[in-house]
Amino acid sequence: MNTLEYSSRLINLQLPVRTPIMARVGNTPLFRLIAVTSDIPDSVEIYVKAEWFNPSGSVKDRPAAAIIQKAIFDGNLCDGKTLLDATSGNMGIAYATFCAGLHIPAHLIIPANATPERLAILRSLGVELTLADPVEGTEGARKIAIDLAEAYPDKYFYADQYNNPENIHAHYQSTGPELLSQTENRITHFVAGLGTSGTMMGTGTYLKEFLPDVQLVAVQPDSPIHGLEGLKHYKSGNMPGLFNPGLIDRTIEVGTEDAYSIARRLAREEGLMVGVSAAAATEAALRLAHEIDHGVIIALHPDSALKYLNEPFWEQA
Repeated sequence: MNTLEYSSRLINLQLPVRTPIMARVGNTPLFRLIAVTSDIPDSVEIYVKAEWFNPSGSVKDRPAAAIIQKAIFDGNLCDGKTLLDATSGNMGIAYATFCAGLHIPAHLIIPANATPERLAILRSLGVELTLADPVEGTEGARKIAIDLAEAYPDKYFYADQYNNPENIHAHYQSTGPELLSQTENRITHFVAGLGTSGTMMGTGTYLKEFLPDVQLVAVQPDSPIHGLEGLKHYKSGNMPGLFNPGLIDRTIEVGTEDAYSIARRLAREEGLMVGVSAAAATEAALRLAHEIDHGVIIALHPDSALKYLNEPFWEQA
């Protein structure tokens, strides 16, 4: 069954919105960048998709809501079962937000070096946390989650965001259509970072079906050791099961310091306080803009800077 067929079937299921906050997921705004694009032609437009307008503050609200709703519909989250997954932070916060409203227990595995803001939010939402070895990162957290799911199958519903097709379908059904509508079908390039890859796979598939010439540009850290939280260096780690490299037209690698610099510029010149993965996508979009004569580039901004304010790079001139 292809993505479009699955999407139609899923829509026909009319999955219930179980809490009012879930009804606010999606329909996030586009903002055109002005100050930081002063050195590119007027015929090249760069917009950012501000995903921090989602209820829990990130793009992860889209797949989290889809995964939870489908699990409820299928009977996989019933009889007191606990939602279990590994996370670097944002997906966990989305799970925790929706599970709280649905009175579903959640157990999340997160690297111990997650930002203090993310850990505080998760604890405030009442989820059970297991801190994984920071050296092993999200891969180590995933191993713990898999072991728990195998050991206690009657206790846990393992959401498995890295392999759950609802991660892709959520973006196919929402992010892609929103971008076509908001740009009046003028989008020429879609730029997004790769973590689970669900955002790029779902949005990109939808865009390619309606605009075959649209360019899908993936953003990656430029080395295995990096500070771009939420992004994975695919060359050195395990690629998620969701990832289809054949869909991508181009990959741009961004260094941590370059992303930090753009984050500061977006804050001080545009009034946009964004996270480091959003800054990396913007850096990639700016590089791309210098290579083309005309176009409409959309850079997806997964979250705001609110979970990164303790980072020292903000203090640099």
